[in-house]
Amino acid sequence: MPAALPATPSSGKGHSVLQVPVPELEPFVLDRTRHYDTDYVSTDPGFVHAHVTALAPFLDAPLLTPRVLARVAEVACATASFDFTLEQVDTFPNGIVHLLPEPATPFATLTATLWDAFPQCPPYAGRFGDVVPHLTLDALSDDVTRESTRSLVAPHLPARCRAERIDLAWYEPGACRILRSWPLGCA
Repeated sequence: MPAALPATPSSGKGHSVLQVPVPELEPFVLDRTRHYDTDYVSTDPGFVHAHVTALAPFLDAPLLTPRVLARVAEVACATASFDFTLEQVDTFPNGIVHLLPEPATPFATLTATLWDAFPQCPPYAGRFGDVVPHLTLDALSDDVTRESTRSLVAPHLPARCRAERIDLAWYEPGACRILRSWPLGCA
């Protein structure tokens, strides 16, 4: 049974994301989040900073109605949990260093299914052509390269993972939290 929706997020300051948590890499991603922006370090014990985005940005807080939440639950129920491995480090043209899940197809299918259910929410607001499932690790800078990131994350790799749920996360400075979670597949 999904958790109850907490107090309505304040509108205008944040955004919602449908994401698949990856607890196996939480220590690394949480450490990098602390390094870059402590405002996005969540105190919610259910919040997993390490994730593969399923659909973002999602809907504004006032639009997170019971009907919308029920539709996400239907998609989650129709999506079987699946295993994946994270090992390959890559970099997007914008400098985001990330891991590519293998296989990527279950994530791509989940994103396509959610987008079909919520056509008003194109992945990444339609800014990118093909959506590449990934887990963000870092961003290139004078001090950060793909190689330096690969060295830092190496003790955690390969990460053998299982996608077991979709989280509806709220991202807002000082208030990141989970609004709702749904298990993948129907029991």
